[in-house]
Amino acid sequence: MTSQALNSVRFYRWIIFWILALGYILVYFHRLCPAVMAVDMMADLKTGGALTGFLASAYFYPYAVMQLPAGLLSDSWGPRNTITAFFFIACIGSIILGLANSAGMAIFGRALVGLGVAMLFVPTLKILSAWFMPREFSQMTGILMAMGGIGSLSAASPLVWLNSVIGWRYSFIWVGVATSILGIMVWVWVRDTPSKKGWPDIVHPSSSSNQPISLKEGLKTVLSSPFFWPVAIWFFFTCGIFFTVGGLWGGPFLTQVYGLTRFESGRILSMLAIGMIVGSPLLSYLSTHVVKGRKPVLVLSAIVIMVLMGILTVFINQLPKICLYLIFFGLGVFSSAIVVIGFTTTKELFPVQIAGTATGLVNLFPFAGGAIMQPFTGYLLERQGRVADAFTIQGYRSLFIFMLISAVIAFLASLKMQETLPKN
Repeated sequence: MTSQALNSVRFYRWIIFWILALGYILVYFHRLCPAVMAVDMMADLKTGGALTGFLASAYFYPYAVMQLPAGLLSDSWGPRNTITAFFFIACIGSIILGLANSAGMAIFGRALVGLGVAMLFVPTLKILSAWFMPREFSQMTGILMAMGGIGSLSAASPLVWLNSVIGWRYSFIWVGVATSILGIMVWVWVRDTPSKKGWPDIVHPSSSSNQPISLKEGLKTVLSSPFFWPVAIWFFFTCGIFFTVGGLWGGPFLTQVYGLTRFESGRILSMLAIGMIVGSPLLSYLSTHVVKGRKPVLVLSAIVIMVLMGILTVFINQLPKICLYLIFFGLGVFSSAIVVIGFTTTKELFPVQIAGTATGLVNLFPFAGGAIMQPFTGYLLERQGRVADAFTIQGYRSLFIFMLISAVIAFLASLKMQETLPKN
């Protein structure tokens, strides 16, 4: 590759990266926005806690199911085509959600959103692997994950403001329009490889001794490994806690138990995003350079989540506001940012030829956790009844007891994990 072509690739790949990073911001925005608008949606659609939980979790079912097909479509149809087409599906889903006049229609729209944005992460990694060298790839993935934190941040205080100005319905409609614009940007500017722009492809170093492994063999290897399942169980419960508290019931809890305004609760919920942004590089550095191990960091995170859920269970309505900020910051670090270490562990457990298969399989479990735990905790809240359309303290205590049990299971799973960081 000539120096001129190399400079062109180096410049253009940043255009591609930031367009895809904007898409990842939207993915997290869609994922967590019900926490801010749950109360308004319940009142407008006349739904109870269980049905609202199912509405929020409708995002996660198609998202989880589409993780493996995302890789297959990226390989056969191309990542650019895949992202563009499915972002328009997400656009339609968001608009349907904004126009919904029944819970069923809202659930359908939310499911389309989950289906559409499910096809961004895996195709994006494929595009980045074609435009960046391996030594640059991990850095770019870290930045991409930080963009998810910005998406979480935008789903807190900024969304509270937007919701107060135009309402939850128009908020979803305009987010749908923004999603379609981003789909157009992907189609116009993003290319799968440098050769699609007429430049030589980047040559990646590879080992000819690595024999290819078929999809069937890769699936069998991963699913039969005794070390895969502790990681999968840890993902299910750890991310289930994050999606349930941070992505749905955190907002109603703060407004109904502590009497906070939407703006005050939005500021506290924004600590989830700050925890993600700060925690991702911090935990990676801690794992690699300080502790020099993956398992100790994963065990530590599980212990912290147990402590946080225990505090919320025991002192449910007695915490000063500063403690609420710290608790939600801790959730952002130890139930969300920590997944960087979880994915790294998964990749290091298996040969490089099936790292993508292993990552795709384990990525089913975080969203399965959210899909199951959100409606179940809505049922727990509803069982304890309401007072003036607000859930009771007893209802929220039962929710946090279930979260504490989930944290204990995640902790036990972390103890069974295998250390994967090489000693040297």
